[in-house]
Amino acid sequence: MRSRTSRLGLLMISPALLLLAVFFFAPAVLTGVFSFTNMSSSTGITGGAWVITPNLLKLLPDRGVDASTIEALGVESYSVDEAGLAAARAAGVDEAFVDEIEARLAGRNYATDSDFLSALKDLGSRPRRIRDLKLAMEPFTRSILNVRFPGKAEARTAIEAVAPGIDETQLNTILAESYTGWVWTTDNFRTIASSAKTWRIILNTVFYVATTLTLFHLLLGLFLAVTTFYLPKKLGAVFTVIWLLPRLTPVVLYAIMWKWFTWDDGFLAILAAELGLPSFNYMKGSVPTAWTIVIAVNGFIGASFGMIIFSGAIRAIPMQQLWASEVDGASRWQQVRYIILPQLRWPILFVTSYQTLSLLTSYAEIWLTTNGGPGNTTTVWALDAFQTALLNYSGSLQYGLGAAMALVLVAIGLMLAIVYLRLFRFDELVARPKIEF
Repeated sequence: MRSRTSRLGLLMISPALLLLAVFFFAPAVLTGVFSFTNMSSSTGITGGAWVITPNLLKLLPDRGVDASTIEALGVESYSVDEAGLAAARAAGVDEAFVDEIEARLAGRNYATDSDFLSALKDLGSRPRRIRDLKLAMEPFTRSILNVRFPGKAEARTAIEAVAPGIDETQLNTILAESYTGWVWTTDNFRTIASSAKTWRIILNTVFYVATTLTLFHLLLGLFLAVTTFYLPKKLGAVFTVIWLLPRLTPVVLYAIMWKWFTWDDGFLAILAAELGLPSFNYMKGSVPTAWTIVIAVNGFIGASFGMIIFSGAIRAIPMQQLWASEVDGASRWQQVRYIILPQLRWPILFVTSYQTLSLLTSYAEIWLTTNGGPGNTTTVWALDAFQTALLNYSGSLQYGLGAAMALVLVAIGLMLAIVYLRLFRFDELVARPKIEF
């Protein structure tokens, strides 16, 4: 019977387990995998080819490749052969001109474009415009610049052909630098550790999480819970619904409302101007006001969550304890201090842990309001990871680096969760009661 029940239970929860695997574990695993690659919008995610470009030639001296090898890689020559003649006909070059090239110049090689241009000018059927003549030269060009080699062996053969006797170390360097696909690497974590902006973003994140969590999610949430508990039931319910509005409002609409309230033509700026106070864009006009807006926008959303959790916990306290304290002459503050707060350790642990992880990974409200500005002064770790991997003005999306930043965030979240569990002595909270009823 038990075996049949267990199988039925597994069958019932299998859809939930499938969704958990697809939408939670799979993205987490893929993030970890991507973080050890250099995937970007330029490398793609399926692989690449080997291409030597003029920009690459400029970088090779810093990679230890000597000048003679670089010069050989950049040389363009011209060869009048069957492949070149066929390419010229396919490109639409005048048939009579191609026939004369084949008749008079077939089999010849030219080291420079000026030599080949002079030879073509001697032909009677040549085009009269220099531009058309240079276009006719292109099919006969022989160079490895900007040529896509699908395999490493083909690229190696081409490089050895133009630079015979090249050192093996330099050859491997050129092959590694010319590969356009992604590779396995730990450079993302080195980039994070050595980046000049890393510490600034870390400090921004610590300030944002600590301030929002303390002032709004915990203190304001506790204040609202205690206040609604002591209010008349109907009035407390109305008060609770009002404070839930920031959480119930769609985040885009919520951000637009804050913009209307704080921009240079918004309500707050107009009111300040009427009162003779500084009037400007409070959302992006200064660093202190930008931080105030960012913390308030997220804080009011989180305060409602804390209010719900703490309200439920307070109402679970036996009313006999509060009645007895009133008989002993306890004030409201003494009830809160000596009866309510000591019994909220578990709810406070839950809200602290959950909201810390939530704030560490939240970026939507900041992105929709200040977008990390002014400058990068309100940019936090999650927003920077999002912009690095999925959205930036340059258009060069660095999937691997963004995934590495996300992985660091996951590691920090796990460490903080362990710290919270030990700090609040979680083992005691879930231990068997010492007194049995």
